[in-house]
Amino acid sequence: MTTPVSIAGVGGVLLDIEGTTTPIAFVHDVLFSYAKTHVADYLAKHSHTEDVRKDIQLLRQEHGVDEREGKQPPLLAETGSPNEIESITNYVHWLVGLDRKSTGLKSLQGKIWREGYSEGSLRSQVYPDVAPVLARWRNAGLNVSIFSSGSVLAQQLLFAHTEAGDLTPFINNYFDTSTGPKADAQSYRRIAEKLNLKPGEVLFISDVVSELAAAREAGMKTVLSIRPGNQPQDFADEYPLIHSFNELAP
Repeated sequence: MTTPVSIAGVGGVLLDIEGTTTPIAFVHDVLFSYAKTHVADYLAKHSHTEDVRKDIQLLRQEHGVDEREGKQPPLLAETGSPNEIESITNYVHWLVGLDRKSTGLKSLQGKIWREGYSEGSLRSQVYPDVAPVLARWRNAGLNVSIFSSGSVLAQQLLFAHTEAGDLTPFINNYFDTSTGPKADAQSYRRIAEKLNLKPGEVLFISDVVSELAAAREAGMKTVLSIRPGNQPQDFADEYPLIHSFNELAP
């Protein structure tokens, strides 16, 4: 039996998504697949809008870096050319295949998912313990925040459209990689500052040890999430672990 982990003295809980609140299989097999399948149609309909043009510009900048570093990305057609959408689509598929934590990619994916959620073709998943525990934490006055490589929009959409209902009323803040990399201690210092909490007053829960190590270096309390389908982690025995949020004792 896992020993309950005390959260006494904690003023805020910072949560990863994949493997912590939501099955990794849903993110990779459903969300990523949906965006990959629909990106060409979405760009064909929306590539003229300012927001999507910004995403495309970010992707073009990243593509330039990939070329300079000799990574041989798919070629991009010139802006406004007949083949532009097809070439951007091919590059997006290439980035998804690499599981690249790309700001432009994540922003574009979020917009595609927003359309899918609004049409009712997407419904997100969270583990059964997540909704009731989020409600309990909020009622106890804890600040509940999310830190994910997915864009803030994608995070908000996921929690607004779960099979357990709209969970956004239980979440105070959302942070993505615009705050900084998830394996960089400075990212967690910035988050604590934005929460108006000392790092030691924040508990970070993730399924990835490199992220926990960065948060711990910043001074946060850390817990390793062990869920079905999560990848085994080196140095996992250095962290308290839970299989359910219910194992976090007051």
